[in-house]
Amino acid sequence: MSTASGGIEADTVLPGEQSGTPRPSRRLTLPPGARPYVAPLVLYCVTKLVGLTIFACLLEHAGDYRRKDPRFGGGAHWWDVLSTWDGWWYLQVAGHGYDPKPLEPLPGGGLFTVKQNSVAFFPLYPGLIRSVSETTGLGLYGSGILVSVLASLVAAAGVYAVVSALAGVRAGTIAAGLWAVVPGAGVEWAVYSESLFVAIAAWTCYSVMRGRWVAAGLLAFLAGLNRPTSAALIGAVGLAALVTVLRRDGRREHGVGQPVFAMVAAPLGLLTYVAWVGWRMGDLTAYFTLQREGWAHYFDWGAYTADVLGNVAVGHNDYLFAFSTPDLLGVQLVVALPFLIALMLRRRPPLVLVAYTLAGVVTVLGTQQMFGNTSRYLLPAFPLLLAPAAALSRLKWPGLTVFFTTTAVASGWYAHYVIFELGIP
Repeated sequence: MSTASGGIEADTVLPGEQSGTPRPSRRLTLPPGARPYVAPLVLYCVTKLVGLTIFACLLEHAGDYRRKDPRFGGGAHWWDVLSTWDGWWYLQVAGHGYDPKPLEPLPGGGLFTVKQNSVAFFPLYPGLIRSVSETTGLGLYGSGILVSVLASLVAAAGVYAVVSALAGVRAGTIAAGLWAVVPGAGVEWAVYSESLFVAIAAWTCYSVMRGRWVAAGLLAFLAGLNRPTSAALIGAVGLAALVTVLRRDGRREHGVGQPVFAMVAAPLGLLTYVAWVGWRMGDLTAYFTLQREGWAHYFDWGAYTADVLGNVAVGHNDYLFAFSTPDLLGVQLVVALPFLIALMLRRRPPLVLVAYTLAGVVTVLGTQQMFGNTSRYLLPAFPLLLAPAAALSRLKWPGLTVFFTTTAVASGWYAHYVIFELGIP
């Protein structure tokens, strides 16, 4: 007898079924290749959400952001802070494109001698923001946050892939969680390009580790369209490819063509954009002049870093871009770097990771820029997490839970609030 609604009774046997045979459940299952990434991404997201919540609470408690310029750390809502400073420039590029005029001298002969221009900000990240906005209908702010969050997940997965290949799955999972709470991690879910860069860099290094040279070359090419600091990654890919070609066993295993392709393709993105800026602004060195005279950022062989360290050590702030709290955290990071590098090298990671990390660290410490942003500038140096993650992997999950709960809460201050409200990210 059929039911009143015309359905099928519970004891009705459908054609092709045997009575008493349980029907297969229709559960959503992940592809096998995606399953290893569930745990690291869950850990990453939970720790990020905790840190972001603490950041929001601190902003609302202080209330200072309401009195600041919306371009410089302020806004009507706490989340507006996430699109200020560099984020403002990225949204300008996403909304209006570039206007590469010849360099405009500023009167007065102060610290900044030429007018700032949006061409200082590389095109990949704002280009993605615009594309997402046009595709989804989201505003530029929402699109920028969406791109950063999705890129951060790809980055966390890449950090997991690299570290787990060298120190095991447990260490890889912990490394993804550590990347969520390291100093400077506050920009990972903001309108900043760091998450996108680390996503590209991590998978570039992983591709080199697996001998996927074409992928490594193409990814390094994209990195060159995202940030000028991609030079460290490009150099690391080129060095690893060159060593592979020069070694007999390397040629036997990988051939010559693909490593050479990686060497040639890797720098093209960076070189093309810098050349385009120079061509449009009428000076081949315009990009570097703009960075030096418009933002006071240039390679000085570590003179500025030494000046800051000397001042902070004796409690003085007689140096450029002095911000006491971010600078003190930056000093602690610089002091910890030799230890972290030594621990990383002790585990004998692949050449590409060593070259990428050391070149990145030298670039950060050798450049005059806002020292309080040292934590943000070092955020791409994810291979430094290898040794800490391996050490923490010996802990049981109760101990790890206490560790990540504590650091997630604390990161709302040191990795978020300190950068956006007590300094200039």
